[in-house]
Amino acid sequence: MRLAAGFPSTTRDDWRALALDVLRRSGVETDSPEEALSTPTYDGVTLAPLYDAGDLPATPPFDRAARAATGWDVRQRHAVPDPEAVLADLENGVTSLWLVVGDGAIPVGELGRVLKDVHLDLAPIVLDAGPRTTEAADALLVLAAGRGAAVTGNLGAGAPGAGETAVRLALRCAAEFPGLRAVTVDATPYHDAGGGDADELGCSIALGVGHLRRLTDAGLGVAEAFGQLEFRYAATGDQFATIAKLRAARRLWGRVAEVCGVPDAAQLQHAVTSSAMMTARDPYVNMLRTTVACFAAGVGGADAVTVQPFDAVFGPPDAFARRIARNTQALLLEEAGAGRVADPAGGSWYVERRTEDLAERAWAWFQEIEATGGAEAAGPLIAERVAGTRRRRDADIAHRRFPITGVSEFPNLAEQPLARPATGPAATASDAASDVSSADGEAAGGLPRIRYAREFEALRDLADAQPDRPKVFLATIGPVAVHTPRATFAANLFQAGGLATETAGPGEDPEQIATAFAVSGSTVACLCSSDRMYEQHAEAVAAALRRAGAKRVWLAGKGRHEGVDACLHTGCDALGVLRTTFDDLGVAR
Repeated sequence: MRLAAGFPSTTRDDWRALALDVLRRSGVETDSPEEALSTPTYDGVTLAPLYDAGDLPATPPFDRAARAATGWDVRQRHAVPDPEAVLADLENGVTSLWLVVGDGAIPVGELGRVLKDVHLDLAPIVLDAGPRTTEAADALLVLAAGRGAAVTGNLGAGAPGAGETAVRLALRCAAEFPGLRAVTVDATPYHDAGGGDADELGCSIALGVGHLRRLTDAGLGVAEAFGQLEFRYAATGDQFATIAKLRAARRLWGRVAEVCGVPDAAQLQHAVTSSAMMTARDPYVNMLRTTVACFAAGVGGADAVTVQPFDAVFGPPDAFARRIARNTQALLLEEAGAGRVADPAGGSWYVERRTEDLAERAWAWFQEIEATGGAEAAGPLIAERVAGTRRRRDADIAHRRFPITGVSEFPNLAEQPLARPATGPAATASDAASDVSSADGEAAGGLPRIRYAREFEALRDLADAQPDRPKVFLATIGPVAVHTPRATFAANLFQAGGLATETAGPGEDPEQIATAFAVSGSTVACLCSSDRMYEQHAEAVAAALRRAGAKRVWLAGKGRHEGVDACLHTGCDALGVLRTTFDDLGVAR
């Protein structure tokens, strides 16, 4: 049966002709609609507007997940010694625990209390103990031995510079605990530092190969060494990017396994929703971000998924946030059935091409790291590359080409802050550390830890801290229907920095508008109207505003007019506009 048999066939040339017609009517002169409509990623991958069967890769893929059709492991993270919270998670859908152990988290001596009612032979335990890894691993293994339990999970060794610990624990696991892995290859620090997907993938493969060398040098067989590694990746709200990243990761590791002579060694993946994408402002939107990220991680084939609670930016989550996090996974697994299909994105021309292109760039980056001497020797090179990606993304965020809902777009100045108990020194929303990352603002290897919203949220904090909220006057010209679109655009931009806006209302009289401006008490104004109205009234209104004391006059739109300092338009440097406005309003930054 041919499902499209009743429709006329179309070709790429048919699409090109239609696309060219639309582009030209939109004012875009081009002979290549593919080029005009393509989008580059931070990894150098070009996303085309149209894909077909010719985009399928010719090489056999290694990207299918090896997990069972029953779905993925629901893994929740705990960094506070709270046995009741641990049990609540396990009793309500969580299937494994990720425990942060050490200073400022769960003390090593508290592991027994935290796990007192946990059946260690049923719930895998993943440790994250940093410099206390050996102590934490010993405590867990002693606890399991005392209960006669066959503990499973991962001891969490593998941080850069801790190779000896990883080797020692891997040898012990291989000899004594067949269901327990020793090494976590954690790629999230590269993501949290602002890196792109290829950056994250290439670094993870380099780290993994470094561990393989150390483990085999210590006497483990190649297959045994592969069996000691688990990989951790960030899942973001960019659905297809996350799906392609996880599929590409398996393809890359599959290639390593093939070269090493163990082609059946599958990559075990743990996906955790991104710390960098989380916001302190309008934090309930984080539920939507993590839902998309969780779905993408599941569809991408992750073996285990951790959903960050929506309030993680503020420190340890409350019971409601933990419940929403685990129920996000329960809904996707039980109601949506997202884990019942193996590689549901497989065969998609777009996903297959994106997976292949991303894998190629990540492999080239991995080879560059290897040529430098491996992941640890390439530290400065990695930091430089990640910083370059971070700068490009920061520029897109500043210009709102990378929108952040509730922060750089659609801010709500009236939102009420979340009430959370203090867990350390007082901090503003913009510099609160994510619960998924350590609290010192620095990730593994000395890389910085950032959140995408940090610059806008810092301005919001500054505006909130003033005795009276700083204000920008919107000099609306003409009827409501004429000035509303650009007044809405300008208000959205200024409010993204925490600045209030006040409008003149309908009218065209320059003196009347200037009088309303003087009454507002602001020293910054923005003209808002149509191009036709600007031609007739912009210069007169700008002059009247200057006489009334305006230090700066913006114009929402484009064009040159006497008395106007600069224009606000889609793609302008919003952060630059906001910082200039703070200075003009006399607010010290």
